[in-house]
Amino acid sequence: MNTRFSSLVTIKKSAVDKSERVVQNANKDFQNATQALESSYSSLGAMELPQNGTMAQMLASRTLINSQRTQILQHKEWVDFASSQLKSAQEKLKLDMIEFEKFKYLELEEMKQMIKQKKIEEAKELDEIALMTYKKTS
Repeated sequence: MNTRFSSLVTIKKSAVDKSERVVQNANKDFQNATQALESSYSSLGAMELPQNGTMAQMLASRTLINSQRTQILQHKEWVDFASSQLKSAQEKLKLDMIEFEKFKYLELEEMKQMIKQKKIEEAKELDEIALMTYKKTS
């Protein structure tokens, strides 16, 4: 049965599906950012400081370590951004699901009302038929 809410339910369902895809993509981005941050930390941990050598080697090593720390900071910012995007997408999904459920409920209630109305009409028709049959037999 089609009701006046049927098209809205379809639209809201597609919005929920779209929001679910956005959440999945945001989750992938968050996981990628987290892996990149972990990789940066492990790279920093794997770096060895020179114990002896020329000053140029020491400065080069220090520059590499500073570069790695800068990269870690960038990856932290990326993780924070991806985390906020994920939370935002989850909130949007939650709101879309609430809207979908609301219109689905309204559609169901309207269907119940239509069924009730149809039963009333059928009962009236049966009463009319019974009255006509009763008058003919009397």
